[in-house]
Amino acid sequence: MYFVVKYIFNLLVAASILFTPRLMADQGVAIDLLRGEGDLTGVRLAYRPYYGQLTSIDWLGEVDLYFELSLNIWEFSANDFDENNLVLALSPVISKQFTTLNGYPLKWEFGIGFSLVDDTRFANKDIGSHYQFEDRLGLVLQLDEKESVSLRYMHYSNGGLNDKNPGMDFINLSYAWRF
Repeated sequence: MYFVVKYIFNLLVAASILFTPRLMADQGVAIDLLRGEGDLTGVRLAYRPYYGQLTSIDWLGEVDLYFELSLNIWEFSANDFDENNLVLALSPVISKQFTTLNGYPLKWEFGIGFSLVDDTRFANKDIGSHYQFEDRLGLVLQLDEKESVSLRYMHYSNGGLNDKNPGMDFINLSYAWRF
């Protein structure tokens, strides 16, 4: 548990340095439902301390950028056996509108971040290390200036930094609100 508290403290210090009021354009929160392989489910609670735009990517044009700090609670239930796992993550995410759907902007999103997993043995897997990468690829439907819903694929793995690297895969349904 000390390890998790230390990680949270380090994330908060980094966030306070990176996301000063001068740099913050918008903030947001999100709640996500996760569905993994087999009997693996979860929920993500996310805080997005920064929303902005990047205009310097020549081949993509103008893209949106946000950073996300999240707490994931994974649950595995099978044969009267339940276990939970906590994950803390920090991810930069870029997105870009590519079309509209019934008048609503539809965007793709992509991000790779870092995460800290509390238990390395979970859901009948040994994921090798507490440190994992959090990868995402998804679609975002912008409902209005403040609200959006997303459907995404998320993958957690240690990127081969450890011999044991089965990874954890999720389909994610998300609701986000900016303020």
